[in-house]
Amino acid sequence: MFSIPCARGIAPVRLCQCVLATACGVWLVNPVQAQQRPVELDVVTVTANPIVEEIHIDTFSVGSAVVTQEQLRDQNAVDLASSLRRTPGVQISRYNPVGAFGGDQGGAVFIRGMGVSRPGSEVKTYIDGIPFYMGLWDHPVLDLLPVNGMQSITVYKSPQPHISGNNFSSINLQTRRANEDSMHGDVRVSGGMHGTFIEQLSLLGRHGKLDWNLLQGHAQSDGHRANADGELNNVMGRIGYQFHPHWSVAASLLHMSNQARDPGDNRVAPPPLPPRYNTQATLLVATLAHTHGDWQGELKLYRSRGDADWLDQPAPDGDGLNRFRMSGLRWQEQLSPWQGGTVLAGIDHDRIRGDVRFNRIAPAPQDYYQSPTFKITSPYLAISHEVALSPAWTLVPSAGVRYYKHSHFPAKTAPHAGLSLVSERLTLFANIARGINYPGLAVPLLSSQIPPLGNSWRQLDAEQMDHREIGMKWQPADTTRFDLSLFHDKIKHRYIFGFPPSVPPPPQFINLGVYSMHGAEVSVQQALGRDWSVFAGFTWLDPSIDNLPYSPKRSVTLGVNGEIGPLHVAIDAQYQSRAWSLNRPRAAGAQNTERVSSFTVANARIAYPVPALGDKGELFVAVENLFDRSYAYRPGYPMPGRWAQIGLTASF
Repeated sequence: MFSIPCARGIAPVRLCQCVLATACGVWLVNPVQAQQRPVELDVVTVTANPIVEEIHIDTFSVGSAVVTQEQLRDQNAVDLASSLRRTPGVQISRYNPVGAFGGDQGGAVFIRGMGVSRPGSEVKTYIDGIPFYMGLWDHPVLDLLPVNGMQSITVYKSPQPHISGNNFSSINLQTRRANEDSMHGDVRVSGGMHGTFIEQLSLLGRHGKLDWNLLQGHAQSDGHRANADGELNNVMGRIGYQFHPHWSVAASLLHMSNQARDPGDNRVAPPPLPPRYNTQATLLVATLAHTHGDWQGELKLYRSRGDADWLDQPAPDGDGLNRFRMSGLRWQEQLSPWQGGTVLAGIDHDRIRGDVRFNRIAPAPQDYYQSPTFKITSPYLAISHEVALSPAWTLVPSAGVRYYKHSHFPAKTAPHAGLSLVSERLTLFANIARGINYPGLAVPLLSSQIPPLGNSWRQLDAEQMDHREIGMKWQPADTTRFDLSLFHDKIKHRYIFGFPPSVPPPPQFINLGVYSMHGAEVSVQQALGRDWSVFAGFTWLDPSIDNLPYSPKRSVTLGVNGEIGPLHVAIDAQYQSRAWSLNRPRAAGAQNTERVSSFTVANARIAYPVPALGDKGELFVAVENLFDRSYAYRPGYPMPGRWAQIGLTASF
């Protein structure tokens, strides 16, 4: 259950992204928003939101989709792909029920047609605002992003330079924190078909000035066909201490170890030895934060390292042993130096390096590659101001810029501006922004393996997206929410490599790709009495490239949550039209020639409360692919038919 208050002003961008979720999901609030002027309305209690908690518009007039732990529970999500597969504007690819095979096409998330390039990606992933992805090949590996123990997952569907840089869109996972003096925890265990077993544990506490958490997860499955098995293991911990009324420190650790196999294309004979993709990684973060009235800030130092081993590939490739190392800082300050004004300033710094060992099958040569260290420094500044036009309406203009200095490529700037007109029930917004995405370590790596390319990678420029968007948020009644967004993205300077005549001589890396994306998203959230809530979303994509992969022209999401007597019922469904598949290679002239058929898939979860097991205690049954439909994210890789799990949750 949740409550629906409505706020007058638009909440500023998150500093710590601590979510005090609202009822209808119109606003997000965090500690840096205390200076905002609230408008109190009557409170209406309705059933928790299905699919997403809200479509959030911040004080810089840009949007994001927020999925909280309640939606993760109701979708029975065990990894990032299953968490976001119903989010409007998001598509996924995968092979297996558990585990996202990280090599080739095995597991990825795509946002409004972004993220389709390999190697490299326009989509970057973060944990508590810290970048965490496969730094050597410059794209996310989904198994390195656990969802158990997460308070929320936020999808930023466009460039947002005031939040993060070096991407066109991004995903941030926010870990759970204790908000009051107590110690509490919960454990969830389930098992079912295909040898699937899932266990998740959370322990959180706060005592005076000290707070801590311990979060752990395990998931495994034999898969729905031969060699479709996978296993995920992770543990997270954090400890924080407020050593002064205005200052606090914290340290956190995340470690995971995973494995997944490639079941192979069922249209051809299987290989004698199925490929495996094993990953392990560790992330360490130290935080210093302060709060002085309407001036707040934090400094985060981080270091991560990981291995991603693609084993048993067909000859001549054999084993590829990939290592990545990342380190850097995030420093952000936010203050309100005048009435109605918000100033956000900060600096990001990242150092990325890695190496790979090619243990090829004889007589193919063995090889080892050590990358250079790429360094990116990007300070940013953003300002917004609330102008009260009348007691009912507020105008919120904003503007900002992020500057990039790269150790190997030319410097760039990324400006952005927004304008919102806000009332209690209606928000009209518009924004423009530039996204910058630098080539990653994959470009010198590929040059080392393709000698004719030489040092041509050094002549590359950053990829660029120019984004424009208009939209509205309308709450005609306390129990109804309507969101509309129309957007246009122009991508240019996409980097590719090739040989004449596909590229001008000589063989080289070159910024040559240009395309655009028109699109629209519409969603409706409706409470039906006190016990039921419905969410419906529609996404339309129209790329200028006819065969752009993972960009279905039409997709529909539907979610229904409610109560039948003591039972809590959650149903979700997705339709997407026929779409091109397989990631778009960086090779010049590469075309996508395979499609997957349109499909409609529905899932259901039914839970029966068990008070003896605590406030969150329940027995539940979750059924995937409720109507046993045939579908796939890649031709020759059918997903499971109807399959089920049964489990229980206990808490204290």
